[in-house]
Amino acid sequence: MEPSKLLRSLLFVPGNREAWIAKAPQYGADALILDLEDAVPPDEKVPARQIVRRALDTMGTAGHTLWVRPNGLETGLFEDDLEAVVSPGLYSIILPKVRTREDVVRADILLGFFERRAGMEVGKVFLRPGLETAPAIRDAYDIAKASPRVDYMGFGHVKSADPARSIGFVWTRERKETLFIRAKVLLDLRAAGVRHPMAAPWSDIKDLEGLREYSLEMRQLGYTGGTALHPGQVPIMNEVYTPAREEIAYWQGVVAAMEEAEKVGRAAVLYEGQLIDIAMAKTAQDMLEMARRLGIVD
Repeated sequence: MEPSKLLRSLLFVPGNREAWIAKAPQYGADALILDLEDAVPPDEKVPARQIVRRALDTMGTAGHTLWVRPNGLETGLFEDDLEAVVSPGLYSIILPKVRTREDVVRADILLGFFERRAGMEVGKVFLRPGLETAPAIRDAYDIAKASPRVDYMGFGHVKSADPARSIGFVWTRERKETLFIRAKVLLDLRAAGVRHPMAAPWSDIKDLEGLREYSLEMRQLGYTGGTALHPGQVPIMNEVYTPAREEIAYWQGVVAAMEEAEKVGRAAVLYEGQLIDIAMAKTAQDMLEMARRLGIVD
């Protein structure tokens, strides 16, 4: 299985809008999510599969990073969705409305079956479980550990959606009512070895300042990217989840200072007024590796 990509922004595109899909790469998102679930009316779900498959066969194999959100396991549409879209151009799926780890195991098995039928390496397609109910959020760690395909997962602050209804919180722009949940999920994912905790969408597409505040907070918590509902949200996500030049310079300075200290047998050094030790230098090295994967440092 190839290493998973560091993705700052994923843009949802309705799977029944072929013209929109064709235009979507111009908006600059690191990946596109071709949606067969909530964005597609019931009477268009079957035709949408073929639209999405054509995009996977052209755009996906041309180098675009394409995800698909199929309909949920209990809809009666999931298996046929997977049969239509599992192909070499598919990077990952979002598994909506996960209830338990068994849902992830079932999806993993089905993905393997369709990968074999498509002549693909088994395990090639990643899987991002969607946490949308209180039981799933509580069991985030077990869900994340249910399959080696899970290298992306997360939570967020979506207004009037399934998590709000299941938990009962009242949404506010200040986000305090979901801070514990977002932090708890982040800890579960890191403990489970998930490399890329992803923020769920900011649903008010006109409130770009709110999106920026939310994205900054999610990055501070430890999330590595976000999900966009509108092309206008993509530039803010790309900016927030890209390390600034000042951050990179600081990390480089920490590493250099620690290397000089180690040459004279010291395990700590004063750098820019702070006492830096080996653990901090390792963190700086991890951050620089992230910047390299984004292509912003050599």
